[in-house]
Amino acid sequence: MSVRPLLGSVDCSSRYEATSSRRSDDGPTLPLDDIDRPIVEKRLLRKLDLRMAFLVLIYIMNIMDRYNVAAARLHGFEEDLGMTGNQFNTLVSILFVGYLLTQTPSNIILHHMKRPSLYLSSCMIAWAAITVFMAYSRYHVALILRFFIGFVEATFLPGALLLLSRWYKKNELALRTALLFCGSPVSNVFGALIASGILGSLDGTLGFTAWRWLFFVEGALTIVVAVSAIWILPDFPSTPSVWLLPDEQTLAKRRMEEEVATIEREGKPEGNFSGLVETLMDWRVWWLGVALHLMICSQSFTVFFPTLTATMCYNATTSLLLCTPPWILGTATSFVVARHSDVTGDRFWHIVGPLLVGIAGFMMAISTMNTAIRYLSLFLMAQSPVAYVVCLTWVMNTFSQSQSKRAAAIALVNTMAVASHISSSYFWPSSWGPSYVNSYLICILASVVCIVVCWVFREHLSRCNQAAEAEEKVLGLPVGFRYLL
Repeated sequence: MSVRPLLGSVDCSSRYEATSSRRSDDGPTLPLDDIDRPIVEKRLLRKLDLRMAFLVLIYIMNIMDRYNVAAARLHGFEEDLGMTGNQFNTLVSILFVGYLLTQTPSNIILHHMKRPSLYLSSCMIAWAAITVFMAYSRYHVALILRFFIGFVEATFLPGALLLLSRWYKKNELALRTALLFCGSPVSNVFGALIASGILGSLDGTLGFTAWRWLFFVEGALTIVVAVSAIWILPDFPSTPSVWLLPDEQTLAKRRMEEEVATIEREGKPEGNFSGLVETLMDWRVWWLGVALHLMICSQSFTVFFPTLTATMCYNATTSLLLCTPPWILGTATSFVVARHSDVTGDRFWHIVGPLLVGIAGFMMAISTMNTAIRYLSLFLMAQSPVAYVVCLTWVMNTFSQSQSKRAAAIALVNTMAVASHISSSYFWPSSWGPSYVNSYLICILASVVCIVVCWVFREHLSRCNQAAEAEEKVLGLPVGFRYLL
């Protein structure tokens, strides 16, 4: 009996061609027979993890520069710029319009580059400089500057995910992706502490209001980190690296050759835009994009976290400090969930679990205005972002058969996810506060639909795996590529 994939026919055939026979773009390499692989691999991963850890610091600065307007809002930002109605929400959402235009073409360009470290660092310097200029802006100028911050910032996250996927194997990716994304809650923790310190102590210094100092300081810190990144971030394994020994460089390349199950035979290299064309024609990329879009909608509360703590009627400094504990717990649990996902090889249930915990938090916040219970609900909500980490890892695992397609898929899926920020910025209008019942209901609905979309995708991949197994038995082939579920 034939086994057909769910939701139409998709090429689910296993990939049996060995990648180890392909020639390296960088000439001859050391034979692996001469390498004590476990020892070299352990040494390689240790060096690589130390350098990749710098991506976390960059992501922390990325999030701080993206959402510092939320902290500035608590200290006269809206009033000084004369904002009324939904103008603040528009200022938040305009940044993500810039994101939509850059992410996919940036990753296509990055895929063909030799020095991603230089490219990503240069983009970081650019958005940091624009952040500094935010301190001098009026409302309409701030709109333009926020657009360009998003336009340049958009290069980082899909680029960082591409960089991770070019160094780590699929059973190593979820934990490393979680380490990267821990930059978001860590940024929420330290961003709130830094903002509370700046807003509480620098108001009026040199004639500048406190929120202007917030943009000065955070923009300057980002520039320092960006300049350091030029020498710290790794490039691709195919680019010679002074920080790797020859046997480590050889093993880094071979690991990726073993990992990428490709249907292309030697002598038929990928075209410059073949990955993009394949990505656009693959319904699974769009399906996962919808799932991540819904997931980001359900997590739109993260942008307005200081606003939600402020509903408990504390002053601005206390409200910012109250943001810290929920994100500390969220960071800790994200490591546990991501590591367990790698160990078990499961993706779906490690996405559903955090989303269900988040739904419980939304329901608690809706049910009462009691300060203690509503604060507890924030701890539960802060658990849901790890679902996004695991889902992005699922994307990288699913489209690992071609490096160019994986680069395009990561960017396109992330673009669809970021697009949700444009609309979700309007899910939290001041008129719905302080209870924000309607906002929480939208988040619950988005979470439920996202779970359904992910379940359908899991069933499709399961049938693909069954079809591959049946084909192997009939043809007497060795075990080939399998999708993680």
